[in-house]
Amino acid sequence: MGEKDITEKTLESYNDVFADILNVLLFNGKQIVDPNDLEDQNPHSFYKADRKFRELERDVVKRWKKQNIRIACIGIENQTDPDPYMVLRVLGYDGTEYRAQMNSIRKGEKPYPVITIVLYFGYKERWNQPTTLYETLEIPEELRPYVNDTKINLFEIAYLTREQVDLFKSDFRVVADYFVQMREKGEYNPGNEVVQHIQEVLRLLNVMDKEKRFEEKINEEVAEGKVNTMSEWLDKVIKTSETNGEVRGENRMGKLMIILLKQGRTEDLDRAVDDSEFRNQLFQEFQIA
Repeated sequence: MGEKDITEKTLESYNDVFADILNVLLFNGKQIVDPNDLEDQNPHSFYKADRKFRELERDVVKRWKKQNIRIACIGIENQTDPDPYMVLRVLGYDGTEYRAQMNSIRKGEKPYPVITIVLYFGYKERWNQPTTLYETLEIPEELRPYVNDTKINLFEIAYLTREQVDLFKSDFRVVADYFVQMREKGEYNPGNEVVQHIQEVLRLLNVMDKEKRFEEKINEEVAEGKVNTMSEWLDKVIKTSETNGEVRGENRMGKLMIILLKQGRTEDLDRAVDDSEFRNQLFQEFQIA
């Protein structure tokens, strides 16, 4: 997934974000996983095929431990497009991890479960590819009793309910809110909550929203401590866009739309589209030439 994959991994690699994703999506908001009980695991693994060693790279993978007892190995895979062979990929990741545990088992350690969750970030269409092994393969009927079915743990972030989004306590709440809003209305109106890992969130949303022309300036502002909320970020985007004459700021209606969305004045925006007199009043109010 290239650049998108890198930005997603950066945010999710923080223990507070990783634990928050698990607590909301797996445990309905109950604080089951403590960030302090997570430890990084190498996302790279190797297997032998055709007499050659080949590499598997997971997006993010961590071990969940309690008092030095391993509870599970949990991985997160990110998808921006539906993958028809996602089930096979997940089976490969999980199987490779179980195979790696064999060395520890021989030393007297107990095996532990491997869990993979797939986060789908698409908001223009729902996941429309197989989620089970039976759906992925063409299996003759006489063989079905001998083929163990399996499914992927798929979560469509843009299709979470508002109640689910509100359960997030980490910066992933901003990410989830962004995709839900983009699905619902095609625009994003940020809140004023302080973001802990704002650079990582901004990089992710900039890539997803294709606003990479603002990334350098935004990162400079963040590094200097001038931006701490998503609302402040959007304000910087607006000012940069207007100064440089970029797409979003090259016409009066575009400027007005962004300002009203930033302020949450969606009713005024709807009225401005149909009422030219009211629209002109707003142009004067915000001094939009």
